[in-house]
Amino acid sequence: MNSSNRSGKIIIVDDHTAARESVADVLRHAGYEVADAASAVEALPMLERESYDVVVTDLQMPGMDGLEFIRQISQRSLNVQVLMITAHATISSAVEAMRFGAFDYLEKPFDVTRLEEQVARAIERGRLLDAELDTKGPSTTCVHESMDSGMVGNSRAMAELRERIAQVAPTDETVLICGESGTGKELVAKALHSLSPRAKGTLVSLNCPALSSQLTESELFGHRHGAFTGADADRVGRFEMAEQGTILLDEITEIDMPLQAKLLRVLQERTFERVGCNEIRVADVRVVASTNRDLGKEVAAGRFREDLYYRLAVVPLFIPPLRERGDDVQLLADHFLARATRRLGREVCKLDSSARELFALYSWPGNVRELENIITRACVLNSGELVTGDEFRPWLQCPEDVDSPTTGAALPVGASLEDVERQMILATLEHFEGHRAKTASALGIGVRTLSGKLRNYGYAPREKGFREISTANRQTLPVPSATSAGPPLRKSA
Repeated sequence: MNSSNRSGKIIIVDDHTAARESVADVLRHAGYEVADAASAVEALPMLERESYDVVVTDLQMPGMDGLEFIRQISQRSLNVQVLMITAHATISSAVEAMRFGAFDYLEKPFDVTRLEEQVARAIERGRLLDAELDTKGPSTTCVHESMDSGMVGNSRAMAELRERIAQVAPTDETVLICGESGTGKELVAKALHSLSPRAKGTLVSLNCPALSSQLTESELFGHRHGAFTGADADRVGRFEMAEQGTILLDEITEIDMPLQAKLLRVLQERTFERVGCNEIRVADVRVVASTNRDLGKEVAAGRFREDLYYRLAVVPLFIPPLRERGDDVQLLADHFLARATRRLGREVCKLDSSARELFALYSWPGNVRELENIITRACVLNSGELVTGDEFRPWLQCPEDVDSPTTGAALPVGASLEDVERQMILATLEHFEGHRAKTASALGIGVRTLSGKLRNYGYAPREKGFREISTANRQTLPVPSATSAGPPLRKSA
């Protein structure tokens, strides 16, 4: 990708001449250098010959469709951001496009301003990743590979997390990683370290809840022989081990108040002393901390120092729980299946559709760790048959915490795609109690796209859920549930 070209280089791929030229004209008017192709087959050689910042492609095309085009771009490791525009919008195709690497997904007739904004964001994201590679040289692992080796998922929440990691990693600032237990906080710390200028150094971690206060201090800063009972020899602490590298303080809230004060000094002055020794040592190390608690509440309750909180939370990163990551649960299940298969040296363990449905409906209180656990167990115990949802259910942390699946009667035969999409969107919105960001993430669409659809349906926000506005009497109507039979609600006359 040509990072020196400030305007950006775009290729439009669409078999419809008028549509292709229309998009090209809009982007040329916005100042971009634009090329076009009438098919994906024609576009692939162009992408291999020249560097482009963004591909804008249609979904429905003869020969190779848009999804296969994205797969080919991914398989050939072509360094380009993909924006899909289509009149054939479905939730499944949106999820599939994002799964195979599409940056975003827009519907025809597209909004010109929205198109320009998304193209600009795609270019910015690509250049951000390129800048990371430039600072590390050609021998450094690709940004995507460094993060995607463990951070599996194409939901919008994960895409935003990856972008934030790519922004933060090149700096030397302290990072606070927040997220529920089992969400993958250590993976984020590894990504921050591997993409940082300290990548050649060591990433050293300390599980703070595992040790007593005295041992935690010794583990952090080291100790001198005879400093306390049992200190039979000098010991090097984690801060010294992480010299010119990164230290991860896992579950930082478990450190008691006196030790918090000593840690604050390290962050402020970048110096420390071994236990039982007055020699001052320099801490040339980047600090990354993690917590599964709300530190603001911990501070208010007097269990955590406010000044230490502000020192740690220079750059906070929030990891979404698995229940808010939509179709990522299926990608993660496949990832863990493949990994367990390689480790066990067995045939691939396959999941029945009922297992997939269970995964989609379950709230995953144990997050990614819980999913990995039951997938691994299934692979160990499997004797070659498809694994069903009934087999997985007893292994769940909260087996009763599974939403009722959608029945076949929920979508009557003959319903239009528009009505089906409308019921799906409103049912998902009701499930998340009107929370637009969570709904959009679960559906695999943008928040703006969701808001536009809700406006078209005539729905306005209320405290929980949404209400349909009647122009006659402004009557509040209920939101249809995913299991309700019959035709979708109509607006009042």
